[in-house]
Amino acid sequence: MLNTTRAACKTTCTSPMVVPRMQHSQPCSPMPSCRAACSSSSSTRTIGTAAARSVWPMVTTPAPRGRSAQPCAVPSRRVVGAALGTGAIVAGIAVAAGVAAAAANAAGAGSVNPRQLVTTGMAKFRKGDVQGACADFDAAWEGEPRLRPYLWQRGLAHYYVGRYEDGAVQFRSDVAVNPNDTEESIWCFICEARYLGVEQARARYLQVGRDSRPVMRAAYECFRTGASPDQISSAISDNGGHSNFYGMLYVGLWHEAHGTLDDPAAREAITAACATPYAKMSGDYMADLARVHCQQRGWPLA
Repeated sequence: MLNTTRAACKTTCTSPMVVPRMQHSQPCSPMPSCRAACSSSSSTRTIGTAAARSVWPMVTTPAPRGRSAQPCAVPSRRVVGAALGTGAIVAGIAVAAGVAAAAANAAGAGSVNPRQLVTTGMAKFRKGDVQGACADFDAAWEGEPRLRPYLWQRGLAHYYVGRYEDGAVQFRSDVAVNPNDTEESIWCFICEARYLGVEQARARYLQVGRDSRPVMRAAYECFRTGASPDQISSAISDNGGHSNFYGMLYVGLWHEAHGTLDDPAAREAITAACATPYAKMSGDYMADLARVHCQQRGWPLA
């Protein structure tokens, strides 16, 4: 979420946290992975700095098969590529240090730890308690203003309780500090399409940098232009893996954004995404989101 460096994945951590996303311009493998330098695939993200580790606890992260015994700092959704520029590293350290100071100040003032609220909110969301998740994310948002542009989880939860404008504001805030986040641009459109209409939402579409994942580049263009989501399906590069899951998820979300909340094509695509081995085994937060989506819509899963 910071204008630094980016890779192409989501968190698979059991205790994820919120920090600025790190971005890079070099494409990385679109398959599931462990965190930062600890990993060889790509379903997570981190910043590999002492400052980051001072904010976010050490946890175990997933290897391509099962869980790794090597701990590393895992703040949230994405993995950082090895090719970080000096400016990106310095910026990442500065922001992480700022978040650390903010958390310390909040704790010193006797406030509820915003970091813990994000953790509990994510756990509630994964279990389908979307209202409870919203309450925790909102409390974190109120409790520490410097976290606000990094609470992408809050925007997702707001969508599922019908707080579309709040969700859009959250995603716009996120993209303002990280102008290379494809998914937040798409989610902003999805939220705005519900209360502004598709055409007006498209006129406000957030422009972001090039995603390293072909399937997400296709998704970005289909949402931006209104082109057929068949182009997303055509960009899927595996059978049951990361690309398959994300492709089907965003095909379904495209249909929902352009139709109703119970769109049959959306149901077919998102339930198919949930049926992939990646969705069942990766631990990816977005896999839980797909299941929560089906739960909220009343769509049974096999």
